[in-house]
Amino acid sequence: MHCITTRLRLIATAAVTVIMLLSAGCHRTDVRSALPANSFMAGSTEPTMLAAYLPWFGQPGHINVGYSSQDRVVIEKQIDQAKQLGLTAFVVNWYGARHSFEDKAYALMQQVAAEKNFKVAIMYDEDDSDPSAETDDIINDLQYAYEHYIGPHAVVPQEAYLTYNDRPMILIFPKGGRVDWNRVRQAVNGWQNPPALIYKDIHPDLANFFDGFYAWVSPGRIGWQHDGSNWGQQYLDNFYKTMAAQYPNKIAVGAAWPGFNDSKASWTQNRKMDARCGRTFVDTMRMFRRYYDQDHPLHFLMIETWNDYEEGTAIEKGVDNCK
Repeated sequence: MHCITTRLRLIATAAVTVIMLLSAGCHRTDVRSALPANSFMAGSTEPTMLAAYLPWFGQPGHINVGYSSQDRVVIEKQIDQAKQLGLTAFVVNWYGARHSFEDKAYALMQQVAAEKNFKVAIMYDEDDSDPSAETDDIINDLQYAYEHYIGPHAVVPQEAYLTYNDRPMILIFPKGGRVDWNRVRQAVNGWQNPPALIYKDIHPDLANFFDGFYAWVSPGRIGWQHDGSNWGQQYLDNFYKTMAAQYPNKIAVGAAWPGFNDSKASWTQNRKMDARCGRTFVDTMRMFRRYYDQDHPLHFLMIETWNDYEEGTAIEKGVDNCK
């Protein structure tokens, strides 16, 4: 048996280059050096690389992955590894103060990120526990984030928070569907530096309230296939085509994933995307190039995910190459 180290390089004039380096040990691909060193220099046309991050491991209700999301040493190692891959930031799943474990893990993440010249941003999960108060709850949660992590009086170094054109980025993961986003937008516009709000998937009816949209692991209209054969190609193609053609002035956050399998999650629905021996990751990494180039660059590309072992999208320990 052998383990293959894959170097994924995004180059302005080419697709993903895969360099295979052999070493002893296992059937995993260790994803390293995702981008050349100058990828994020001024004038670069490559997207800024992000990775979605889950901060809930180490508490009941989630599987044991061998570490706690509140362990500083673990976070330091993860950030070091992410930087080696060419990543600029972790986009951290966050629920507001009502989920104290994740909130504490996030605060520690931003503190360590500041020490290591790395960035973090919040992916806010809507609070839909009380539909009648959903809008107010969201406004309160975002205000908490502003006061603790984003604003001028943040309790952790605010310079570690990810920005676009000097505006802090907040990604929204929708759940309830009854939010008055006009009220939310008005509330956050009162911040000293109003955020760039980015919504999951493209919703024309929300375009006036959001600064952009992000792609997320999805089979699209075709739906999940029992054999996992639908790895999201049509979904991603439609996302990029629509964003490039209809929303060229909005922030576009593309996506790449290694596959999907939620069999280990307590909320499993037996959904699967075949990893195709690493091809799913490589293909999703480069699909944006069909619609974006050096004259019209993609803003961000987010790997989904860094460490979601429950839904089979983690790249932290590598991508299975079937060898």
